[in-house]
Amino acid sequence: MRRPGENGGVTTEYSGSGDPTRTMELLWGVQARPRRGPKPRLTIERITQAAIEVADEEGLGALAMRRVAERLGVGAMSLYTYVPGKAELLDLMVDAVCGERSAPADADGGWRERLERVARANWALYRRHPWMLQVATVRPALGPNALAKYDEELRAVEGIGLTDVEMDSVLTLVLQYAVSSARLLAETAEAQSRTGMTDEEWWAAHAPLLEKVFDVDRYPVAARVGAAAGEAHQAAYDPEYAFEFGLARVLDGIGVLVESRSS
Repeated sequence: MRRPGENGGVTTEYSGSGDPTRTMELLWGVQARPRRGPKPRLTIERITQAAIEVADEEGLGALAMRRVAERLGVGAMSLYTYVPGKAELLDLMVDAVCGERSAPADADGGWRERLERVARANWALYRRHPWMLQVATVRPALGPNALAKYDEELRAVEGIGLTDVEMDSVLTLVLQYAVSSARLLAETAEAQSRTGMTDEEWWAAHAPLLEKVFDVDRYPVAARVGAAAGEAHQAAYDPEYAFEFGLARVLDGIGVLVESRSS
């Protein structure tokens, strides 16, 4: 299940890697429950929430059945009575996070406003749970919250003249944009955490040497544009500004498709 990522050795976890039958039973609550005996000390929901808290506070790399058990104050082996292993637990975590939806995507406003809400809601979700950026969902968990989220977000483009495939593709485009923007934001924060330097401090440390080697006449466009961007952002890159600018352009592009369907 675990493979080294390509970005600085960051570990990527893959959803849908556990036992499919047990995973679906856990996600949909259809596993058999004992009719007799003492009341279970734990619940699937409590274990899942504890795992999310570990990942939120310590990162996905710290997630382990033993660490979750410690948080719950129980022995590690007791968790296996409820969840077969980490792979199935990760699917439960992803589905639980998918349940953190805010305003419905099909609320008031036109398609553009609705898609904007979808993008902002997902960007905020990844900011709350940055470990989700390390979970590849090419094989989704297919839990009730994940499916409800997909259905709800599709309603943002329901009835505007797109085919079903186009609706899915438009939503995928917006979601991928939100994820990539959130990843850049997380990488900016991680760079500061690992180096112990703010962007301003990093640039101040490199500026003296850069001034000696950088030839303005050789790179005139880079010099002009870089200076303008640096002055505007007070850094080489502003994730918040980039998200706003890019989202507007993504929606503009979708607007061209929508207009072509109504002409």
